[in-house]
Amino acid sequence: MDGHEPAMRPLRPPSPERSAEVRRRFAAQARAERPDVTALCLLVGAAADGALDEAGMDAAEVELDGLAGQVPFRPGGPRAWAQALCELLGERYGFHGSAADYQRLESSLLHEVLRRRRGLPILLSVVWLEVARRAGAPVYGVSLPGHFVVGFGTAQEQVLADPFGGGRVLTGADAELLVVGATGAPLRPSMLTPAAPLEIVSRILNNIRAWAAVRPERSDVGLWAVDLSLQLPSHPARLRYERAQLLVQRGDFVAGAEELEAYADVVDGVDQPTAERVRRQANSARAMLN
Repeated sequence: MDGHEPAMRPLRPPSPERSAEVRRRFAAQARAERPDVTALCLLVGAAADGALDEAGMDAAEVELDGLAGQVPFRPGGPRAWAQALCELLGERYGFHGSAADYQRLESSLLHEVLRRRRGLPILLSVVWLEVARRAGAPVYGVSLPGHFVVGFGTAQEQVLADPFGGGRVLTGADAELLVVGATGAPLRPSMLTPAAPLEIVSRILNNIRAWAAVRPERSDVGLWAVDLSLQLPSHPARLRYERAQLLVQRGDFVAGAEELEAYADVVDGVDQPTAERVRRQANSARAMLN
């Protein structure tokens, strides 16, 4: 580990044609029998960064393969696997996170996390997961509230590691502190179950939407993140409302009004007052054209 962090570089959005292609491929991958987390994360990156072309996506896959090739062969039980990944990714290559990473969109983009060796807990966990999986480890993501980690081994012998902390192995007390710090509530066994691939991708997109929501000037990011979220087979209907608000915010009043009306039709059967309120918002959006 040399401590060097590559310089930040500006992210320029892809062309409309490339965006449409990325969305189509993301939808197809999300509906595959076995969704590929790496492929989905790289498509998220391509939606954000017009410089990420096919060669760049292939290079990211090759890098993960190369890192997996450096993991010791069958190091032992779950703790030995966790330690081997910590030594390789955390200590030798310097993958970890810091508070500043929460302020950067790049921290949610796999190709940038591989380049900078910095990222949010969930993206660093994706690196751990995909390297360990390729090396044959019994590994899975664990979606603790507020802090994603990785697990090794069965529920009976589970060992947790925190990639954001360089891959340090967590004690039960460590995991409890992470959950209490994030929610104020105690750790429950149900929080330690393996996260499905699409749950991981959905949480990554949620993080991106949250990042954009507090930066009104980046409504473009919020919009493509919502569009990808809508391609997931299971998503909340309220995403349509969020998309409508973004369209209106960006001055696309007609499309925003149509999206609001479509959302109102969806909720009308279960919440008529909300449907009426949303229809009034649609009328207000159309009035902005005058």
